[in-house]
Amino acid sequence: MLDILWGMMLLIGILYGAATGNMSKITDAALSSAKEAVSLCIAMAGIVAMWVGVMEIARASGLVERMTKAMKPLLRFLFPKIPMEHKAMEFISANMIANFLGLGWAATPFGLKAMEELGNLEDDRRQGRALGIVRKKGIASNEMCTFLILNISSLQLIPVNIIAYRSQYGSVNPTAIVGPGIVATAVSTIVAVIFCKFMNYKKSS
Repeated sequence: MLDILWGMMLLIGILYGAATGNMSKITDAALSSAKEAVSLCIAMAGIVAMWVGVMEIARASGLVERMTKAMKPLLRFLFPKIPMEHKAMEFISANMIANFLGLGWAATPFGLKAMEELGNLEDDRRQGRALGIVRKKGIASNEMCTFLILNISSLQLIPVNIIAYRSQYGSVNPTAIVGPGIVATAVSTIVAVIFCKFMNYKKSS
């Protein structure tokens, strides 16, 4: 769907530029934007590599596992039907920690792993090893939906990526976004939790 929307926007822009005699400006804008995109990617590559590496070190050293135990009450509240010792909990915890620190790109690999483990958990149920999660084949379980919604809302303490973007584009105070970001993501996360709990209750009743 997004590819259609972007394609239509580009097509409309090109047609409008041609109709108004501004094709030269469109060409200049395309070239300058391409150059700017490459520069931004290079600037962000170091930040992404560093934080992805930090998260991998934290996971390999057992820090994420210890933080998962510290987050046990929260995880049990959010995902009551997933066994705490299951591998999915470690990846869910790592994803939440990375999102909390504003490391969206570092959170993505953990999010994919978490979804994979949740899928394995459902496969175990279908094979007769009852684990308390009910999902029809080909349909996401409540836990998958809850995790996805929380991952999208993602409470952030330090939006590292946004700060890096603002710095790259010459912001006088790149960290000014921290306060509003905390408020906005806190509200979105609270709404996400309430929505998930309500839908789970509605489905089970």
